[in-house]
Amino acid sequence: MTEHPTTSIDERAASLREQMVQYLVEHGDARTPSVIAALRAVPRHLIPGADPERAYAPEKALVTKRSDDGVGLSSVSAARIQAMQLEEADVRPGMRVLEIGSGGVNAAYLAELVGPSGEVVTVDIDPEVTDRARQFLDAASYKGVTVVTGDAEHGVPDHAAYDRIVVTVETADIPPAWVTQLVPDGVIVAPVRVRGLTRSVALVRDGDALVSRSMDVCGFVPMRGEGENAIRLVVLNDEPGAAVGLRVDGPEELDTEGLKAALHGGRAERWTGVTIGGTESMEYLDMWLTTVLDPLPLLAAEPGARAAGLVAAASPLGIPALVEDDSFGYRKARPTEVPDRYELGVIAHGPHADQVAARYAEQITAWDAEHRGDRPRLTVHPTGDASPAGTGPSRTVERRHSRFTITWP
Repeated sequence: MTEHPTTSIDERAASLREQMVQYLVEHGDARTPSVIAALRAVPRHLIPGADPERAYAPEKALVTKRSDDGVGLSSVSAARIQAMQLEEADVRPGMRVLEIGSGGVNAAYLAELVGPSGEVVTVDIDPEVTDRARQFLDAASYKGVTVVTGDAEHGVPDHAAYDRIVVTVETADIPPAWVTQLVPDGVIVAPVRVRGLTRSVALVRDGDALVSRSMDVCGFVPMRGEGENAIRLVVLNDEPGAAVGLRVDGPEELDTEGLKAALHGGRAERWTGVTIGGTESMEYLDMWLTTVLDPLPLLAAEPGARAAGLVAAASPLGIPALVEDDSFGYRKARPTEVPDRYELGVIAHGPHADQVAARYAEQITAWDAEHRGDRPRLTVHPTGDASPAGTGPSRTVERRHSRFTITWP
């Protein structure tokens, strides 16, 4: 941290906090006066052990606990993600809010939003995490927030019913307790993982069902406890710095040896003529692909794998990859003659590369022609519920407690 001899730590922190807020406002992550005011009020630099510059970096999460093999188990989410969820939740004065996954900072934001007439309860399975949350909340003068150590699979019934439930860990299911502890028109904001893709979704309760009203791409540490539902990783190349794998979110069994051979073999390309802008998100294209293609794990690759020519594209969030037996393909973008425009195509590996590339490219073209600009809807029903999916293209995923359905107009 740079020394500022004539500036106190509090003054420096206040300046950094204002820079963070301005960034979030300019990028559209913080929009409403109440959320902006909450972001200005909470002293993030009081996170135990945090450096002020890092605490107020709007795009960077603070990992506060890791497993023995280095996997993040708990974190304080990046301010941008927190602002996005707060806007999705539409928390108002006097509300009762349950936060699932503790860090302290987000609970403080929620306390600002509900005001003195509301109530905030935050729960986490890990006593180390709740201890840190309590330390932060006390240091930042939010002693009225209730901190609970327990498995959030069961909610916190002693303080129910809740107007809002804000989930700050990735979940692949919606436990029944979350729905039953929600008021009839309440909202759950959760990073929901469906077929490998994680989206922060605002879900409005409609009887025993939940219906999405917004959806944003995000990344969070995974749920632990009874609700844990880990993604399987099929490793195709384990060379340090150039590792390649497929993240599988479901029961599909892949031909691992055949796919390993495909990675190191020849490849095919298929370009679609569909173009995107340089800053245009492909989150809804990926939602379309996960609706219509199967199996569709996510291709994960370290930067060195691209440099070594093993793969032509890499992303920390993963790229949807269509698998057919011992072959696979994934999307890729290349520059066009028009500045800041990129053409979408498919790179495929394996004996059936041409077939895979053609099938994948066909769905990119279909999205562009029929659903570009559309927003899918996610509905959540209890497992076994026979409610219809809707009239548009759809995909249903069954979990232990819930049936997720993605439906397109």
